[in-house]
Amino acid sequence: MRRFIGAAMAAVVLTGGLAVVAAQPAQAVVTCEKFGTLSIQNGRYNVQNNVWGADTAQCIDTTASGFTVTQANHNNATNGAPAAYPSVYFGCHWGNCTAGSGLPLQASTSAFAGIRTSVGMAYPSAGTWNASYDLWFDPTPRTNGQNTGAEIMVWLNRQGSIQPIGSRVASVSLLGATWDVWFGNIGWNVVSYVRTSATTSLNFAVNDFYADAIARGYAQRSWYLTSIQAGFEPWIGGAGLAVTAFSVTTGAPPPPPPPPPPGSGACRVGYVPNTWGDGFTANVTITNTGSSSINGWTLNFSFPGNQRITSGWNAEITQNGTAVTARNVGHNAGISPGGNQSFGFQGTYSGTNASPASFTLNGTACAVG
Repeated sequence: MRRFIGAAMAAVVLTGGLAVVAAQPAQAVVTCEKFGTLSIQNGRYNVQNNVWGADTAQCIDTTASGFTVTQANHNNATNGAPAAYPSVYFGCHWGNCTAGSGLPLQASTSAFAGIRTSVGMAYPSAGTWNASYDLWFDPTPRTNGQNTGAEIMVWLNRQGSIQPIGSRVASVSLLGATWDVWFGNIGWNVVSYVRTSATTSLNFAVNDFYADAIARGYAQRSWYLTSIQAGFEPWIGGAGLAVTAFSVTTGAPPPPPPPPPPGSGACRVGYVPNTWGDGFTANVTITNTGSSSINGWTLNFSFPGNQRITSGWNAEITQNGTAVTARNVGHNAGISPGGNQSFGFQGTYSGTNASPASFTLNGTACAVG
């Protein structure tokens, strides 16, 4: 389970006559209240204690750009829900909105495409926990109550025998890393991206993960982003967990940098599929047939049918409808004249698995074969 139940429990507390602690003055930097909330950076972000899954003690100490868990006496069973979701957020959470966020915001807008967020985290050696983003979407532009569209979780790290809601359905290459994709529905879709190698920081466009969730049928462009949250789900312990830096930037997406030219513009792409039942793999080889080296590459192509990529290797691969974009990863950015680089992917289809008819490398058409 996730901190969304914490929100539901907060609602029960409110209707029971108790009050969630409201955003406090700047000098109040510590809270041990079960659902205590403090604001930082003149209200741009809120920090919440959010002990929704236990009655054990937890305290957080805010900083200029995040918070530290100073006390956490949790001991929840690892096959059940976590104890809390101490986190910092931007936007609206159960009626408590940060200043000037512009959220909720429909995911079909150009402004949504320009929303980026970054986080830095520190982890203790003890305890059982995950370090995760929680991105909330609702079919309506609501500012309070339980979101019922999609909850996109992005796990930077985890410690102990814990796993996301639902089951693992795929792996995907995003942001130069590999992520296991988990899916479950508990009244709304929960899509979790679990990084296969832990990291202490992340910087991404919210649409990087949301577009993938849409492509898998788990989310919709018509839905609204209501909040961006980053924090931790502790099951056991948790003292020492810290968000050392958190930011959200908004605005139109910057224009993409001009792609490096592929030498003389000459290239050839080999596409070799291996098909079975309703699944397939494909190996793609890019050959530099020009006279100059290629330093960084982006390959674009479109499927002629309903093929859907579920995982990939040796490239950062994204799919939007039938259109596919594959970008080099660190170790295979260079292609010398006469040389080549390969990558591959696995997918599903129905009907026929016809191969793409054309490819462009850094905006230039390539020969096929």
